[in-house]
Amino acid sequence: MNDRQDPYAQDPYGQQPQLYGYDAYGQPVYRPDAPERVYDPYGQPVQQSLQQPARQPVEAQGHAYGGHHDGYAAPYADPRPESHGGPDQGGPRTRQEWIPRQAGPPAPEEAHPGPGPEAGHATGPGPEPRPVPAPEYRTEQFSFIEEPDEDSEDVIDWLKFSESRTERRDERKRKGRNRVVALVVVAVLAVAGVAGYLWFAGSGDEKGPVAAGGAQKRDVIVVHLRQTQGGGSSTALLVDNETTRKGTTILLPNSLAVAREGGGSTTLGKSVQDDGTGATRDALNTLLGADIKGSWRLDTPYLENLVELVGGIAVDTDTDVAGAKAGESPVVRKGAGQDLSGQMAVAYATYRAPGEAPDKQLARFGQVMQAVLKKLSADTGATTRTVESLAQIPDPSLSVEQLGASLAQLAALARKGSYDTALLPVQPDGTLGDKATEGVVKDVLGGTVKNTDKNAAPRVSVKNATGNKGATGSALVTLVNGGYTAVDGGTAGPAGAVSSVTYADDRRAAEAKEVAKTLGLPASAVKQAKGASNADVTVVLGKDYKS
Repeated sequence: MNDRQDPYAQDPYGQQPQLYGYDAYGQPVYRPDAPERVYDPYGQPVQQSLQQPARQPVEAQGHAYGGHHDGYAAPYADPRPESHGGPDQGGPRTRQEWIPRQAGPPAPEEAHPGPGPEAGHATGPGPEPRPVPAPEYRTEQFSFIEEPDEDSEDVIDWLKFSESRTERRDERKRKGRNRVVALVVVAVLAVAGVAGYLWFAGSGDEKGPVAAGGAQKRDVIVVHLRQTQGGGSSTALLVDNETTRKGTTILLPNSLAVAREGGGSTTLGKSVQDDGTGATRDALNTLLGADIKGSWRLDTPYLENLVELVGGIAVDTDTDVAGAKAGESPVVRKGAGQDLSGQMAVAYATYRAPGEAPDKQLARFGQVMQAVLKKLSADTGATTRTVESLAQIPDPSLSVEQLGASLAQLAALARKGSYDTALLPVQPDGTLGDKATEGVVKDVLGGTVKNTDKNAAPRVSVKNATGNKGATGSALVTLVNGGYTAVDGGTAGPAGAVSSVTYADDRRAAEAKEVAKTLGLPASAVKQAKGASNADVTVVLGKDYKS
């Protein structure tokens, strides 16, 4: 077979041609010293000059790729090209790598081989082969994904900048909206706070709209000052109006007519002595239409201890209080801002001068109570501990903790000057008129008066003119047991020999005769005359009364 038909056929005894590279179509390119092994792009053998290589070495073509690598190894390929007729008669084949390359532009001038020698004839030296210039490759002909693009980086940077600027602008808008919302909330809260302050400030005025009408929240307890010597008592209501933020001590005269538990009526003083704190509280709730939550029984020894626990009180006294014995200096001096100890406070709170109206003594009791409240702590815990220190037995209706909390609230009001003392006006018959109903019961207590039945048993006032202090107690017990409402009228001045039973209203004539009969007095003692203002029948006990 002719060697020209097999480009890989080699002389086993000759020098092996050296592979120089591959052309654009994967054909092998040999060194120039083997011109018969050089082929043009169309697979035809080309004669080359010995001075000019047909192709650039593979190593020299690396720059055509821009100095970049594909990042993967080129696959191995069969180094044998298609045989051009006949079996392979060459020597041993060498494993070669096939390096893929981009196709370049066609050579500026293709080599056209001249007429070759006839097959089977010896070939002589032919004309000098014309060199085929290697194709030139330009870097702009190659495009790789991995190559960085400065323009694309600029675009990416611009997009990042635009996105960041947009995000910053949106963030500023969001923060601005949040600030606006926060300012609106603060403004609303400020307006609500000012409105609330003005409402509470205005509610302290009794003439304001809240005081004039509408539901108000009140905390009311009743306190009874009971004298361990003499058996007298004084009663007051301690009112904490949580709506108007004002406190009030309402003084209740003993002549106030209240209903009895078993029917009929009696006076407040007699109810405290005979019926006790629970029954008296119920009677006051019925009469005043108030909600009294508990009773505080404050005997005179406990009042003395309470004043000592708070460090004494200061009171504007209206009279001198004489000593227990004749000739002793007054226990309490009249004057403004008098400092009173516990014992002095009890003496002043219970003092009633001879011939003095009962309301005078009641007013002094009110002064002492307000002065004590000013000295108590506004802290609930501290005031509760003070009450516990008294070691008194609390009423079931009012525990020590509840009493401490109520007194602390009243103390806070008394300390800041939002506290008053008022006397409940009582009519001569012990009932409550329009003045009491509108001025105290309705405005201060928020209640409605329900007077006792006028057809009930008459009220009887007992005055002692026997010279025997025990006669009054005996007469009162006898009258109460007979179903009457008895009132202690005190002493009647100089002792008289004959007792009297008087009545002012003709309708009470028969009742007066029954009173005389109950006390064991003769019918001649009954007559019509002006008597005590707080009673229907007045009894003056003389020496003829047998207790």
